[in-house]
Amino acid sequence: MTEIVSIVIPCFNEEKYIENCIQSFLIQEYPSELIEILIIDGGSTDDTLSIINKIQKKISNIKVLSNPERITPVSLNLGIKNATGKYILIASAHSKFPSDYISILMGKLLEMNCDGIGGGIDTEVIKSTPISEAIIKVLSSAYGVGNSDFRIKKNEILYVDTVPFGIYKKSLFEELGYYNEKLVRNHDIEFSKRLLRKSKKIVLVSHIRCTYYARETYRKFAQNAYKNGVWNILTFYITRRFNSLSIRHFIPLIFVSSLFFPLILSLFLSKYFLSISIVSLLTYLSFILYVSMGLKDKCAPVFYIFWGLIVLHFSYGFGSLVSLFRVDKLYKR
Repeated sequence: MTEIVSIVIPCFNEEKYIENCIQSFLIQEYPSELIEILIIDGGSTDDTLSIINKIQKKISNIKVLSNPERITPVSLNLGIKNATGKYILIASAHSKFPSDYISILMGKLLEMNCDGIGGGIDTEVIKSTPISEAIIKVLSSAYGVGNSDFRIKKNEILYVDTVPFGIYKKSLFEELGYYNEKLVRNHDIEFSKRLLRKSKKIVLVSHIRCTYYARETYRKFAQNAYKNGVWNILTFYITRRFNSLSIRHFIPLIFVSSLFFPLILSLFLSKYFLSISIVSLLTYLSFILYVSMGLKDKCAPVFYIFWGLIVLHFSYGFGSLVSLFRVDKLYKR
């Protein structure tokens, strides 16, 4: 292999994660002289930059760029435009990658002649607690993340609608356009959907897996899920395309609406509608309890998984519901 791969890593206040991420790229089996690392910092106020600077003194192929806007797609586009490689690997400071990640994916990309390729994700946490272990279970289950193949598939190579940390030809961005900078979230999914509309192919090699570090408290987990829910509606509002996302992204909204709207109707029309909300809620809770019992282990007891699923589903769905009614106020760019 003789092609340079430019790794683009947006970051902001990632002192707990950035070193593991960088180090995982410094031990790749892919030739080190063919790897370029571009870190785009949003003005970190913790020790992120000092950690990077220490590594930079020993490693010459690391570049740091500044993005005062602190918006991820802006960082990604800045990194891509400054990359010297023919191929771009989109990474996350919250992740680390196995030593054969680039070599396997580059080999498969050339072999299958696809336009984008990526591996699966295993979710981990830095500090293990019953709550953080339960969050791992939730994010690794189809009942938590739907049909996200890159999370739930393990030993398959298949065509998919998106990959999390993919490798793409740089020319692809020049041909189809860069990440949509209006999309604070979902820019990666929207870009993948744009590729598919142009008859491009995205491949998941699910047995090669990177590690993503999840939020470790219910509060942070809920905040992240709520913002994801908000940005699902905003993504449609900005792009004017339902197919900028997948149906799984709207399931929590449908669920929360099945509870909320009958409850509202019961206040103005008939109390019969209240029974619809109650039955829907009880059915959901019973099913989630059953799922939690199947996912439990000694590190993640039933109650913690049960509550984790509720936090995810309600926060995500409520975010979409709020965004549905306040889209003009929430979208400020």
